[in-house]
Amino acid sequence: MPQTDLEIVVDDPTAPEDDSPSVVSSGTIEKFVCLLLLALAATLGYDNWRTGASWDATGPEPGYFPFYLSVILGGASLYGLIVALIAHRAAVETFVTRAQGRRVMAVFGPTLLFCLATQFLGLYVASFLLIAGFMRLVGKIALWKSLLTAVVFTAIMFVTFDVAFDVIMPKGPLEAAFGH
Repeated sequence: MPQTDLEIVVDDPTAPEDDSPSVVSSGTIEKFVCLLLLALAATLGYDNWRTGASWDATGPEPGYFPFYLSVILGGASLYGLIVALIAHRAAVETFVTRAQGRRVMAVFGPTLLFCLATQFLGLYVASFLLIAGFMRLVGKIALWKSLLTAVVFTAIMFVTFDVAFDVIMPKGPLEAAFGH
């Protein structure tokens, strides 16, 4: 088969624009994540040291292995932080642009609300609202299709988890009204 220089380009009308300003650089994110992991390692290390991170007459104490894993995580975080601080980047790499950040938040915001709503409305009502909301607001899908898909998916989830496998799921006032 002959190799050609043809390239098929498909434009995505929802793709973020190329001239969107940078919100944060990759180097800043690298330093932030290393500091976050270092703080996590210190917290885990302290807690496992407190519960026992040595050997006693019967063997290792409960915090022995997790303590040393947190030491490894702390060492790796320090190494990453030092490398990120020493690295001199010729060109600042953009981690996320404003348009990309908006797209991420369009998913993150509703997902966070879903987690909170699950605590008060139950898994099935929150799932219905999340699916219908995403399809309608983010996907720009017709209202009747969004509602129908959300109802069918939620019903399948209910039958699968509550009826077939009898798995305990977070319930809300609607399920309580139906006796579940």
